Amino acid sequence: MSSPAEFYKSLPPISKAYATICVVATAAFHLGLYSPLTIALIYEPVFSHFQVWRLVTNFFFLGKFSINFGFHLIMIARYGVQLEKGPFERRTADFLWMMIFGALTMLALAAIPMLWTPFLGVSLVFMLIYVWSREYPNAQINIYGLVTIQAFYLPWAMLAMDVLFGASLLPDLLGIIAGHLYYFLTVLHPLAGGRNILKTPKWVHKLVGYWRLGHPATARVEAERATGGSFTGRSYRLNSSSGRPFPFRRFWSS
Repeated sequence: MSSPAEFYKSLPPISKAYATICVVATAAFHLGLYSPLTIALIYEPVFSHFQVWRLVTNFFFLGKFSINFGFHLIMIARYGVQLEKGPFERRTADFLWMMIFGALTMLALAAIPMLWTPFLGVSLVFMLIYVWSREYPNAQINIYGLVTIQAFYLPWAMLAMDVLFGASLLPDLLGIIAGHLYYFLTVLHPLAGGRNILKTPKWVHKLVGYWRLGHPATARVEAERATGGSFTGRSYRLNSSSGRPFPFRRFWSS
């Protein structure tokens, strides 16, 4: 069994960076270094006082140190890492672009008053869960040791659990919308014969290369980029042999 330091070192770069920043942000909050109000997504000071950092910092606050905070970190470590090491293997720029696109989508949705929420970190984590559930639809997920479901239904099961526990559904719904929009544009629409209009921008590839994140792109990936492909025709039917098993027991918090 690897030590915590070895496990942390083995994490892929984008998932590791996001989880680390979330931990640092929450630790700084508990140390009294800032107030959450100074990093929350509030559009009025963004435009009137040019507090543009709010458009970014709100994604890094997952709440106070608590059981829920720990579960969100586990979700990043499981679903985000599984995506980055699986479908996005050697495609660090594409994974980063997925998160950037999801964040931009959520910012646009949150600009609608009825969909506004001050922190979108949970929504971004939920987007990772949604995309993972589409990539591994036949994986078996055990909830509370009582119910086993297919991963395809995991986002909706989590939504139902939040209803039972009285939590807000808005962050989950924003994550589902952003995740489905990304998956539709990069997988479902191209499979139906449409053109991929969400190719990873060159500046994201340059950013990843400048910071030496992940692995260098292979010739196959470069060819996919040249043809505009982000995903290469992955689509899985429930109960088919195409789904890749990834059993994971998730304990729910009350």
